Order: sequence, then structure tokens, then C-alpha cells
Amino acid sequence: MLAAAGPLAASSPRDWPQFRGSESLGTSDDDPRLPEAWSPTENVRWKTPLPGMAWASPVVWNDRIFVTNVVSEGDVEPVKKGLYFGGDRPGISQDEHRWSACGVDFGTGEIAWETALHRGIPPAPRHLKNSYASETPVTDGERVYAHFGYLATWCLDLDGKVVWKRDWEPYRIRNNWGTAASPVLHEGRLYVVNDNEERSSLTCLDKLSGTTIWEVGRDEGSNWSSPYVWENEQRTEIITTGTGKVRSYDLDGKLLWELGGMSSIVIPVPFSGHGMLYIASGYVGDQKRPVFALRPGAEGDISLKSGETSNDYIAWFQPQAAPYNPSPLLYKDLYYTLYDRGFLTCHDALSGKEIYGKQRFEAGANAFTASPWAYNDRVFCLSEDGDCFVAEHGSTYRLIRKNSLGELCMATPAIAQGSLILRTTENIYRIGS
Repeated sequence: MLAAAGPLAASSPRDWPQFRGSESLGTSDDDPRLPEAWSPTENVRWKTPLPGMAWASPVVWNDRIFVTNVVSEGDVEPVKKGLYFGGDRPGISQDEHRWSACGVDFGTGEIAWETALHRGIPPAPRHLKNSYASETPVTDGERVYAHFGYLATWCLDLDGKVVWKRDWEPYRIRNNWGTAASPVLHEGRLYVVNDNEERSSLTCLDKLSGTTIWEVGRDEGSNWSSPYVWENEQRTEIITTGTGKVRSYDLDGKLLWELGGMSSIVIPVPFSGHGMLYIASGYVGDQKRPVFALRPGAEGDISLKSGETSNDYIAWFQPQAAPYNPSPLLYKDLYYTLYDRGFLTCHDALSGKEIYGKQRFEAGANAFTASPWAYNDRVFCLSEDGDCFVAEHGSTYRLIRKNSLGELCMATPAIAQGSLILRTTENIYRIGS
């Protein structure tokens, strides 16, 4: 039985309030309405054009889907698919950009409201594969928090009216790659990680006013992983991953424990289940691409010593099993890893034992950024080409089908109310049987 808790674990199964859902797992309760097959015409309930360039995932509460967006008034360089060198863009575009948040009607796909948040020249450069709206918003069903790491956080009511705004300094990011860490909510507080090359921090804001409750400095360089609120059997912890250290803080910002040994670029989001915390980082250029499964209750530095694969608080460790961009997937008793170049692996979630090694979906399917998701004993892996490979959940790899939309896909979908909410670079889709 899966035992997991997260920052919005009290939300209804109908809702999908943050990146990868209320518990950051990317899974949903089984529902026969959830689609296994789709195409540009099959099982599409509606499709709504959504111009702009934004990798932020949609979030859902009741009859509203919330998305953030950035539209450039000038020409935008086309995105190259897959992993490659040469995507750095040190210059700042001099074209005016428009930042906004939208509320989309869940039933019809109509844009219920769009709120203009900012207009101007971007405050900093970005990588060709990044966007100026890569952070996923978060909602508690009363307000929506639209966060842009280089710029500001806006709090809006459910009708799109701005309640408050918190500005952020555009600190220098490694190689001018841009920002991506999404905020999380927990019990009246909004947590924001801002890891950069100048002044890294974890900030706790009052969700009603945007005022700072506390802020702690972090001895970290640039990272792109969102924080995670781990509600375990002993306490509640704010988990932040980083190139230097994984760190856990209590609700007052006090450091509880830290763990070294991550790869040199950290993107995947932590999550929990079976009473353990799962952490991964797998930059493709490193030999060190670790996965850790941690027990609660740690104090101090719990890093593994040379030759160790476990200790009092590290239940299991795999040195080269982590993905680069996609976050791993914990579904029932199995731990799946989707690699950026189009492979899927499976491990036992309790022991870390390999169930099956790298399985390629098909030749030529070698560009994956969105995180995988699961429901109805199916594992879904969406490529940048818009092809979704559907594998059977279980101890034997079996590819069931491929669903193709023919549009560039970078954002991880939302799952709500028997439907898949999928954002491409051109449209937002509601897909359901």
C-alpha cells in the first residue's frame, strides 16, 4: 500500500494543484475515464490554442485549469530537440515580452480570464531549451501563485485578480540557463527556492500577504529542482536538492540534515512513498548519477562514506540510475526512471533492486523532458516530439502503444477528473475517454 504525503495531500483527488500533483508523484487514482489512447482527433474533449513559449505545467482546481505564459513580440529562435551542446544564449533579447496567467474552463476549454502580469525586456538570458515561464504555478483552491524565478511571484484569486506581488532579483544563473524551480504550498506558507551563482536562498512567505516569514541562505550554486514538503511519521521537513548538498529544513528554517554526492546538475523533484524519501540527480555528462531512498529522522551529515551503499538513514542507493531532466516515477511498489534519450528502467521501490534494465521505446525516440506519469496500471512517457509511449506496469517491460500529437511537448501533463490536461507549444488539450 502506497503511503505518501506532500504539501497539498488534503486536496481532492479531483484536483491537481501543483507540479506532478498534490503529492509530487505524478500518479492518479485509477479511473476508467482516464485515457490510454489518443491522437489529434481521438479522445480529445477540446483543444485550445495557447500562444507563447512556456514549459510550466497546467494545474487544476474544480472547474478551472491554471497556466502561466510568456509571449515575445519578436521572433523566437526555434527549440532544438534532444540533448546537445551550444544552447547557451548569453545575450538578452531586446524584444518586448508579455508575462501572464490564465484560467481555462475545464468543461469547455474556453479562456475564462487572462491577467497581464508584466510587460518588458526579459531581465536575464535563458538557455535555448528553457523558457521564461518554466516554473509551474500552485493553487490551494482559494488563490493561484504564479512564480517566475527571474522576475516575481504573483498571488491571484480564482478570477484572476492580483492579490499581492513579490519581486525577485535576477541573480546570475550558471551558463545563463535561466530558472525552473516551482514553488510549493504548505499550511499557510509558500516556499520558494532560488539557487543561483550569487545569493542562493530558501524563502518562506505568508501565502495571504506575501511577506517574508523567514529566509535562509544556501551555500549552493545554480539548481533547477523544486522543493518538496515531506510529511513523514516523525515530522514535517522542507527538502531541497542541490549540486553541493541535499538539505532538509524544519518549518522554522533550521537545518536538520544534509547529504552530499549529487551530480553536477540537479533537476528532478524529490517525492516520498512507503515511508521513504526518494532523491535523484543524473546529469548525462557525469559518472555520478545517484538515486537515494532515505528513512525519516536523520540529523547532521548523512552522506555515504567511500564504499558504502546504505547507512542508518539511507535505505538504498544506486550510483548511476538517475535521469537528467524528467523526475522519476513511484507507482505502487515499483520505481521507474525515464531517461532523456528514450529508455525506461524499473527498480523495486523498497529495496532498490533492479527489476529490468534500460529498455528503448523505439529507434529515433531520443528526446524526453516531461516527467512520466501513471494510472490504471499504465506508465506514460511523453517525448518532445509529442509521442507518448505507453508501457504496462509490472516486472516485465511491455510497450502497449504510442500516442502521437505531432506537436512539441516539454511540459508535464496534469491528471484530473478523468482527464489528461496536456500542454504543447501550440495548444492545451483535455484528453479523456
